[in-house]
Amino acid sequence: MSVFLSAVVSAFSVLAAGQAPPPPADPSECTATAAERHGWGEPTRRSDFSDGLPGDWHPYGPEPGHDEKGTRTPEAITVADGVATISATEDGTTGAMSWHPGQRYGRWEACVRSDAAHGGLNALLLLWPVAEDFPVGGEIDWMEITSDDRQETDFFLHHGADNDQDHGSVRHDATQWSAYALEWTPERITAYVNGEEWYSTTDSSTFPPRPMNMTMQLDYFPQAGGPAAMHLDWAKQWALPESEPAELTLAPGDPATGQPDDYPERAPRRLR
Repeated sequence: MSVFLSAVVSAFSVLAAGQAPPPPADPSECTATAAERHGWGEPTRRSDFSDGLPGDWHPYGPEPGHDEKGTRTPEAITVADGVATISATEDGTTGAMSWHPGQRYGRWEACVRSDAAHGGLNALLLLWPVAEDFPVGGEIDWMEITSDDRQETDFFLHHGADNDQDHGSVRHDATQWSAYALEWTPERITAYVNGEEWYSTTDSSTFPPRPMNMTMQLDYFPQAGGPAAMHLDWAKQWALPESEPAELTLAPGDPATGQPDDYPERAPRRLR
């Protein structure tokens, strides 16, 4: 029997039994990944947004935006057809969301696409200190796109009380679905796009000192010349044998903040 005929017979049998056929698997928008190329295996956690925004994703706000410019609001985050989208308007109304719980050391990978912009709206994937103690807690921007045409991606490793920064960049068309990944071990931090390494450092003195959580942000840097958006098909996180889980987190569905001094009730905390 041919494969096609076998599939037809199987589907007919299910319908005859009064059962609906199973829905087709949601295909990934990103086919080339660091996880597959480097054999990372099954992730510890994953989000595919097939049932809306999961409770472990926490929209920021409402609150002022980056550098207190514009507004971050949960209404800027929508989910449709298995894709989470952050939209931003010309006046700086935009969004951000964080994924908890975090960890120190591990791997993260996300399938993202960024619409072209018209100035002033930057697309980011980053690790942010769970303890909300930037700059001493560090920051790893493993996808920061400031170019309007989305053809160049930057990496920034923030460290120290003076917010020193190490930097790298890669030419890449981020208007296409792309798998951006980060691997953080005690000895090395490495960034990948579609499975290809493009940034690495072994200077462990610059590494974050405590657990971090993944954050997705569309940040406003005035002036913007028009709207923009960024889209997330899926995100995955891997714990390593040396990973240290965060002791602070948010309860499912709680709002997050990038300004814990002004909104302490939204900051991660120890949950009973």
